[in-house]
Amino acid sequence: MKKVQLLVCGLFATMVLISCGNSANSDAETTHGEEAVTTEADANLPAAEGTLVATANLMSTADSTQPVGTANFYQLENNQIRLDVVIDYKDRADSNVAVHFHEHGDCGNKGDNSHGHWNPTNENHGEWGSASYHLGDIGNIQLDANGHGTKSVTTDKWSVSGGDNDIIGKAIIVHGGTDDYTTQPTGNSGPRVGCGVITKI
Repeated sequence: MKKVQLLVCGLFATMVLISCGNSANSDAETTHGEEAVTTEADANLPAAEGTLVATANLMSTADSTQPVGTANFYQLENNQIRLDVVIDYKDRADSNVAVHFHEHGDCGNKGDNSHGHWNPTNENHGEWGSASYHLGDIGNIQLDANGHGTKSVTTDKWSVSGGDNDIIGKAIIVHGGTDDYTTQPTGNSGPRVGCGVITKI
């Protein structure tokens, strides 16, 4: 009888040890999976702050069901707005894509319905922060080997509450080339490969 009890106890202890081992492996795999979704490019974005006030889902102009990125706008305490753009576009891996705001929130006709650059101040096209630039001249985003890249812009020149500088309803165009910051009025940025409309939250 004692031998049977010892055998049962031994089997129970073995099962507990196996169960603990599987649990530890499962936890390790989950942790590893969570770490894998954080990329080096995303780490370049500022820490989260402010209130999300607008967003745009950027979709391929060749296939409107295919996402190519996102744009999120945050209202900060100092009356500034911060834009965080994330691009995932494998066709342009290891190169730049140019991003601009365009006049009309219409992505039809492969993005052409958005018309020209949004330029409420009637400036020449140029690099953001230079002597002359459109308020929608976000500029170039460097993509990595996976076609992933990010860019952040903070400014007090945009509004989400009306007025000439209101960004709501404008289109964001992703171009298939590099903005040279010189050619007027587009920067010779190439075809319109992605488009999304800025929508207020």
